[in-house]
Amino acid sequence: MLRKQRLVRGAAAVVGLLVLPLAAGCSGGDGAKSDGKAAKATAVPDAEQAAVVAPAKVEVIADLTGCKVKIRVDADELREGVCHTPKGDYLITTFPKEKFKLTWLDTASIYGGKYLVGPRWAITAKPKLLEPLRKKVGGSIQSVGNGNATPPTAP
Repeated sequence: MLRKQRLVRGAAAVVGLLVLPLAAGCSGGDGAKSDGKAAKATAVPDAEQAAVVAPAKVEVIADLTGCKVKIRVDADELREGVCHTPKGDYLITTFPKEKFKLTWLDTASIYGGKYLVGPRWAITAKPKLLEPLRKKVGGSIQSVGNGNATPPTAP
């Protein structure tokens, strides 16, 4: 019973932490009177303007890049999704810990090439796609190794 109470308290605390920023964001603003019309939606700035780096979740990164991702690897060490877009295909790989990403990049160095890398995630794409993707999700473009092997691609 004590364990169940702790679970309920923990869940309540998490919900409270999630709701608090939302409630603060709805606090009325500058005191101007509303005219009853809905506010116009504003465009979301790209990652460069907002100084944002995407979180380490395949689906979130895929949404930010404008693709419907298909998960092809769901393992303890990494998750990988494939994005097929008119501009080109790419892989989004996320890691539960930074050390797994560093190991992955070290292994990728046998292929050489450039990757878009953020905290606990990496995107594998043709070089022409990396800069446009970076503007959407942040991160940095990193060159790794100088191998002659062919890097993995989206099927």
